[in-house]
Amino acid sequence: MQIIVRDNNVDQALRALKKKLQREGVYREMKLRRHFEKPSEKRAREKAAAVRRARKMERKRMERDGIK
Repeated sequence: MQIIVRDNNVDQALRALKKKLQREGVYREMKLRRHFEKPSEKRAREKAAAVRRARKMERKRMERDGIK
């Protein structure tokens, strides 16, 4: 990953770096790896995330189709 510092504006470059890290999920990954996660906990977390995604997609599909 590379961030270009323009006109010695380090604050702006730091903001851009943080935004890139956030978009790529580096912060979330660091938070997850801070402590050991049992495989059963990982499965439960991933399953819950999949359920949330499915519900969100269903809501969007129903909204798009005009069903309320």
